[in-house]
Amino acid sequence: MENEIINKKESLPEKIANIIKGKKKLLISTLSLFIIIFLGIVIFNYNQVEQNKKISEKYIIAGIYLSSKDFEKSKNIYKEIILSQNKFYSLLALNRIIENDLEPDSNKVLDFFKIIEEIRIKKEQKNLIKLKKALYLIKISKDIEGKKLLEEIILDNSIWKDTALEISK
Repeated sequence: MENEIINKKESLPEKIANIIKGKKKLLISTLSLFIIIFLGIVIFNYNQVEQNKKISEKYIIAGIYLSSKDFEKSKNIYKEIILSQNKFYSLLALNRIIENDLEPDSNKVLDFFKIIEEIRIKKEQKNLIKLKKALYLIKISKDIEGKKLLEEIILDNSIWKDTALEISK
């Protein structure tokens, strides 16, 4: 009887081996799932980096066209960048279009602002976009709409509040 009790006591490695044998399919499935998720994240990040490289190259090329006075090619590339909704380069492209008056149609520029406003970015960056839009609206003589945006920034207690107050005077 004592021999049976002693035999039933298993060592820790044997217990682990028995658990693994009993739940082999579950362990393999779980491990496979983790590997697939990990590879998915790695591939997604790689694609994001590559896409950012391509957009940055386009931005540089558009700048070269702009400096060589080929405004139409430059404007088209900047439009592509805006439509890509890149968090960094889309706003820069819109700034270039506005600064250099590449797009004479103010409705198209306002459409570009709408596209950029849809990008998921931090609250303060959105307020900066609102500030730039307000300045543009004031520039094109849509003072009431521009003042409304400035008031939103002020009421939001944004870091851009002082600038908005200064502009609204």
